[in-house]
This record gives sequence, C-alpha cells and structure tokens, in this order.
Amino acid sequence: MPVVKAARPKDIFAPDDWAAITRISPWRGIGLICHAWLVIMLVAGGTAWLWQWHIGAGLAAAPLALIIIGGRQLGLAILMHEAAHGLLHPDRRINNFTGQWLSGAATGSDLYAYRSYHLTHHRYTQQAEDPDLSLSAPFPVSKASLKRKMLRDLTGQTFGKQRGHQFTAAFNALKAIRAGTGGDNAKAIARTAGRFLLIQAILLTVSLMTLGWVPFLLWLAALATTFQLFARIRNIAEHACTPTGSNDPFTHARTTRAGWVARASVAPYWVNFHSEHHLFMGVPCYRLPDAHRLLGAGGYHPKMTIAAGYSAVLRAVAIP
Repeated sequence: MPVVKAARPKDIFAPDDWAAITRISPWRGIGLICHAWLVIMLVAGGTAWLWQWHIGAGLAAAPLALIIIGGRQLGLAILMHEAAHGLLHPDRRINNFTGQWLSGAATGSDLYAYRSYHLTHHRYTQQAEDPDLSLSAPFPVSKASLKRKMLRDLTGQTFGKQRGHQFTAAFNALKAIRAGTGGDNAKAIARTAGRFLLIQAILLTVSLMTLGWVPFLLWLAALATTFQLFARIRNIAEHACTPTGSNDPFTHARTTRAGWVARASVAPYWVNFHSEHHLFMGVPCYRLPDAHRLLGAGGYHPKMTIAAGYSAVLRAVAIP
C-alpha cells in the first residue's frame, strides 16, 4: 500500500512556532534520562531501606515501588524512541550512545533495529506493511480477553516469553557466529542480549554494594510485571480502534489526556501526545504539549482522536 499521507507543518504553524517546537535541546533529553534513573534509584533504594527498617513497611511500600519503577522503565523505552528519531540530543553520536546504552539496553532493546522498525511504522501507519499493526488490529476485544492479556503481563508471563525468544535468538546467533555463518544481523542480535545482561549485571552489582538484593529484585520484578502492563496499555491507547490506512494524517494515532497518576505510570515523558508525534515526527517529546496547544489554538483538535483518559480508552476497546 502507499505511504500514509503526511501533515504539512507550513500549512498549520507559523514559521516561528514551527522553529520553536522542533528545536532539540542539548540538555533536556539527557536530563530526562537522568530523571528516570534517579527516580528508579530513589524508589528502589528507599523501599529497600524501609525493608531493612521493618519488613512490614517494605512489603507495604513494594506495590507502589513497582508501579513507579515500571513507569520509569517505560520512560527509558520512550527515551530510546526519542533517540530513534534523533531527538534526544542534537549531536548524533551523543544521541545514539544515550539512546542505546543509557535507555534502550536496560529494557532489552536495540536502538538501530528499533529505528528501522519504527520508521517503517510511521511510513505505513495502520496499513498492512505496518510492523506494529498486530498490536492494534485485534481490537476491540472482549473484556475477558483484555483481562487475560493484563494478567499475563502482571504475572511475568509476557516478560518470560519475550526474554525467552530473545535469549534463544541470541544463542542461535552465537552458534552461527562461531560456525562462521553469522552475518551482521546475528552479531546485532547477540550484542543486544549482551548489552541487556551487562546492564542487569551492573545494576545487581550496585544493588549488592549498597542495600543488598532488594533494589535489584524490585527493578527486575517491575521489568517483568508493571513495565509490561504499562507498555501494553500505552500501545493500545496509541492506535487501537483508530482508522486504518486513512488518508487523513490527523486520524493516524490517538492522543490521551493524562493526569499525574498516568504520567507516573503509563504515560511518562509526554508519550500520551501520540497524535501530535505522528503528525510531526521532528518535535521532541518535551515540546509535544506546545504542539498540542498550538493545534488547539488553530482549531485542529476536532479533527484529532483525543481520549479523555486511559481508562476511557480501555473501555472503548473492550466489548462485553
């Protein structure tokens, strides 16, 4: 199918406004990565300290810790997505290094593979060639089906399946490399798994050198549970039950209003402004609220798919 129709910024924004919302800050992207890791360390460390003080206090704090840590893990994935678009830092080398090592590697992703995959998603949004179509095409689903998917996320089944596929692929890639039959793709697969394991080893070492096992176990538990759930809900909100293959660029994705609870969990770092992102890929995440405001001032909001909240989206995509 043909590439989806793109929006024309010069038809929508004044030149000064467009220049302002597409300016890439040399420090804000790095600051967001630091923020994500700082929140993770403070929450994991604080919960571990409570655990040492009184096991009951630690157990009581653990569910909230898993929510917050899982939300920041999703934030790291979102910041890798920024780097895939070249929006994390104006220097390409810094952009790629931070996107690969300081954000993507922690959740098992490879920046370069994701970049190729994701830009294809933008070119063919909600069409047969869209590699993300399988995430949205099944919707709407029954409430029972949606609950089963979420239960798999929260019980670690999704994580186990994903990591199992990743490590099996990495093992096969290593065998091919040792046999002399592995090409660049095999090397990339093996290196992605290696980076993921290296980051986990570093986090485990820091955890054991400071507050014992608890901080790392909280990180790992969140990665296996809440991160998976939040990533699923975010994916559903972005494209499920939106027009497929439309020629109207304002319908390619959904923007979802997010309060502070959503921003701490399913919608870190302005990822909820997804319609704006699909309309204008060159706008950094921290300027998407400005793009949203300018679109509203220009009278474009009625053309967009804007949900009142994530609970509203889940109600819309689940049928009795």
